[in-house]
Amino acid sequence: MRNFAPMSIQQYPSRLLERAVSEFAKLPGIGRKTALRLVLQQLRREPEAVHAFAQSLTDLIDDVKYCHVCHNISDTDTCDICANPQRDATTICVVENVQNVLAMEQTGQYHGLYHVLGGVISPMDGIGPQQLEIDSLIARVSKGQVKEIIFALNPTIEGDTTNFYITRRLTDFPNLRLTQLSRGVCVGDDLEYTDEVTLGRSLLDRVDLRQ
Repeated sequence: MRNFAPMSIQQYPSRLLERAVSEFAKLPGIGRKTALRLVLQQLRREPEAVHAFAQSLTDLIDDVKYCHVCHNISDTDTCDICANPQRDATTICVVENVQNVLAMEQTGQYHGLYHVLGGVISPMDGIGPQQLEIDSLIARVSKGQVKEIIFALNPTIEGDTTNFYITRRLTDFPNLRLTQLSRGVCVGDDLEYTDEVTLGRSLLDRVDLRQ
């Protein structure tokens, strides 16, 4: 009976190559085969282009800021949206993350401000209200300028739980209009993958949570 040796782990001809593959493979959705392909692709590029790619990541980590008002990613302490006097400061759209801000902006239908929570309440993942930017949202409302809060969280159990929690926190502001996106956005869908037309219609057909 022929004996077969167990299949060995892939051997790399260079430790530098193996290290680069290992780092790329740490990215979400990237396996080692894909990581190897990406690394080899970088080796075929001009060195200046690769250095520029690496420098952009270094600059991102070292210099990126979060808007002190809405917590969106920014190059300055106040993001361009919050600093724009043409935006409607009486309306705040509450979103889960930066990707959702980009998705909403692509609709061209919204001209107010944003508030990025940095996630949603999810006890299974150990995320409670204290880990989210909810207190800063209440502080913005307390200044008295805001007339409407639009909840644009993903239509999931976690998103609805977060909507409910924030709504309860806002009971001291009876004149504040609370709305959420129309369910043209399907339950279970991620906002960032929703097409612009559907998202735009959901925004225009938002429903009042206090009716």
